[in-house]
Order: sequence, then C-alpha cells, then structure tokens
Amino acid sequence: MNRKAFLQSLALVPLTGFTMKLKELDSLIQPLAATEQMPVLFLGHGSPMNAIEENEFVKGWRNAVQHVPKPSAILVISAHWETRGTFVTAMEAPRTIHDFGGFPRELFEVQYPAPGSPAFAAETKKVITKTEVGLDYKWGLDHGAWSVVKHLYPAADVPVFQMSLDYNQAPQYHYELGRELSALRKKGVLIVGSGNMVHNLRMVAWDKMNEPEFGYDWALEANAKMKSYITSNDHASLIKYTSQGRAFDLSIPTPDHYLPLLYTLALQGEQEKVSLFNDKAIMGSITMTSLKIDRA
Repeated sequence: MNRKAFLQSLALVPLTGFTMKLKELDSLIQPLAATEQMPVLFLGHGSPMNAIEENEFVKGWRNAVQHVPKPSAILVISAHWETRGTFVTAMEAPRTIHDFGGFPRELFEVQYPAPGSPAFAAETKKVITKTEVGLDYKWGLDHGAWSVVKHLYPAADVPVFQMSLDYNQAPQYHYELGRELSALRKKGVLIVGSGNMVHNLRMVAWDKMNEPEFGYDWALEANAKMKSYITSNDHASLIKYTSQGRAFDLSIPTPDHYLPLLYTLALQGEQEKVSLFNDKAIMGSITMTSLKIDRA
C-alpha cells in the first residue's frame, strides 16, 4: 500500500482502530524518512574466520563506521550471492548462511540475527529502473554479509538486506546499476560492497599464512594500479578490468569478488572523497584493501 492510499484508508477506520493504524503508518513511513547522505563502503572480507577473530582488519571495519550515524538499514552487495537476474532479500528475519566448508565448528555456530527490511527491499525495487528486481524470500545473509556486518553492528539491531549479482551481465551494467542505488543513501541506508579487489584462491600461498603482507608481484602490481585508478576517479579503467593486462587477469580470475567494488565506486559523488584502509595482501593472492566514500 502506498502512503496516499494508506492515509485515505484512515478515514474509513473506526476510532477504536485508530491507534493501531497509527502504529502501522509509523512503521511504513519512518524507515524511509529522508536523512543525511550516508557514506558507502567496500570491505575486503577475506577469510570467513575474520568473523570470529580480532585482528587489524576487523578493527579497520569498525573504525570505518565509528563516526557514521546509525543506519536505518544496511544493503550489502556480496560476492557470494550470484543469480540469473537481480534480486533483493525481502524477508522479515533473514537466516545466517554458512556457505563455506572446512572451518572450525565455532564458525558454523555463529548466528547474526539482524532483522531484514521488506520496506527497503520494496524501495530498492522501485528506485532501480535498469532492470526488473525480484523480491527474494529464501536466501538470507551469506558470509560476505554477516561476517563483516557483525563487526560493524554487533548488537544485530540494524536491518540488513542483500542485493544479488547477475552473473550474466557485463561490468558496465553492474556499474550503471550501482548508480541507481544512490537515492537509498539519503534514506539512511548504508551500502556495503563486500568482496576482495585481488582474489585468486587457486594461487593462495598456504605456506605463507603466517607471513604478514606477503603478496605475489602480480597481485601487488594489480592492487597498486587499482588504487591509482580509484584515487584518480578513473572508473572507466576499472570497469574495463579485462583489458588491463596479465596482473589483472591473475588477480580477477572470476568477477564475483571484484564486482562489489564497482557498485561502491558507482555511488561516488562529485564532492566526495575516497579513503583507503586495510590495504594489505595476505597469502600471496588476496588483498584486504577496503575503502570508504564520504563527503570531502
């Protein structure tokens, strides 16, 4: 029901039901109220173990929201939800998805019981005109979402919903789709891209796990070039990542972990700055580089 129709319906409600209708009206309008423009984040999420560890990366995530107003909701574009078409989760209570294997039982026991946001899911569907957005009631929160958001808001008291990555679409499409999310920033939504700029699991140096900041030459080269493009606002080169040479080819063997970066950058306004943090390589072929977009 839209607001106009709802207000018209109040005239038909007996006085005894007026209080109940006011509460319903408040729940309909308040989450979508205008706010100061929220920042945007891209978080290099790395291993699922970061969900239960205390390290420099999770401290970096927490610091990124230290002075951010509490969001009305959080929208996560995660590397771990790829679909045919575009969907947003619209359930009241998204489940915690443990979409990984081979980790300690402690990690599988983690639950992040944040509420969902059907209202913001519907709003996202409305603001996107580039494609038809489906409302999903089965997915939940994958580890690309909950493993980072649980450090940002450990009380799980902020609604969280996700938008999927359409694996049939080209990078330019994803960038343009990201731009259409800008209206949500002015309604209290913190938009988070969750992936890794450099992410090649097949070439992980497992024997270097205890060597901090170890990165292959090609991983460091690609990461440095990506940062140069980011800080110079050269989004076109980042969109055309498949034309950037061997270092990029090795660093982005599949687009899933890279595309959330394009969604984040697409939301950068003319008067906004980009701050980099957690800028380190791990296990040779992964970088944890993260960024925050906010007003200069």
